[in-house]
Amino acid sequence: MTCFMCKGTLENKLTNFIADMGNCIIIVKGVPSQVCTQCGEISYSNEVAEQLEKIIAATKNTLTEIAIVHYADNVA
Repeated sequence: MTCFMCKGTLENKLTNFIADMGNCIIIVKGVPSQVCTQCGEISYSNEVAEQLEKIIAATKNTLTEIAIVHYADNVA
């Protein structure tokens, strides 16, 4: 697969995903991703994107300013 930004080569890696929800910052660690070796652009499969949406929805109402969760702990 090639990068949609620069057409570079994509490499499978685990990355961190950060979402700023206004009242809380959510960090999801160890997310399966495709990272461009040329420009560093990060992309996710449809399945991973759906799982990230579920994790964010479940975490955004926590009573903390910063939440750190692990992707693997939230995959059913």
